[in-house]
Amino acid sequence: MTEPAYLAAVRESYDTVAADYAAQVKAPAELDPLSRAMLAAFAEVVKTAGRGPVADLGCGPGKVTAYLARLGVPAFGVDLSPKMVELARAAYPELRFTVGSMTALEFDDEELGGILAYYSTHHTPPELLPLVFAEFHRTLAPGGHLMVVGHVGDGERRRPVTAYGGHPVSYESHLLPPARIAGLLGRSGLAVSAELVVAPAAGMTRTFATFMARKPESSSETRPR
Repeated sequence: MTEPAYLAAVRESYDTVAADYAAQVKAPAELDPLSRAMLAAFAEVVKTAGRGPVADLGCGPGKVTAYLARLGVPAFGVDLSPKMVELARAAYPELRFTVGSMTALEFDDEELGGILAYYSTHHTPPELLPLVFAEFHRTLAPGGHLMVVGHVGDGERRRPVTAYGGHPVSYESHLLPPARIAGLLGRSGLAVSAELVVAPAAGMTRTFATFMARKPESSSETRPR
């Protein structure tokens, strides 16, 4: 398939900011208690399900991938930015990291036991999210688990010109209502089992949400929203 146009801006922007992003973004162990708890819960469910390897999609410099691996998850990372993958491989040479896009995952059908999309879907234009979620559904094994975490809002579109150390960027961020994201996941055939919406803490400006979902064992389990 032809690569969606927005991916070039995302790739170039994150290649540009990669080093400062890796230096500035917190490691999972430094996150707030709720964020750590949700990552631990995801690790527990994918290990218990035992359906196969777990892909950290949009892994950046690999900090979350490595955290999952330390929790006993058979995790590997995928990122659109070659520079991010380069940094991840250098920092965690024992783990696997590859360059790839969520819009066309290079996995077989039902290959993955779990998918983590950690602050990595908000650059996707809303009209293309069904394509991304369809790829999640295609590549997850029946009984496999998904966790999506990201910024949410009232549908606003943000266009920053600099980020992470003042470097120029050209990507956009789309902050959708949590109900819309959950609905799109449900319509892709994934059963949403939990939603957590967290209001901005002191000094912060963005609300974020976590969605836990599962690919049903059979079509009779699916309940579209």
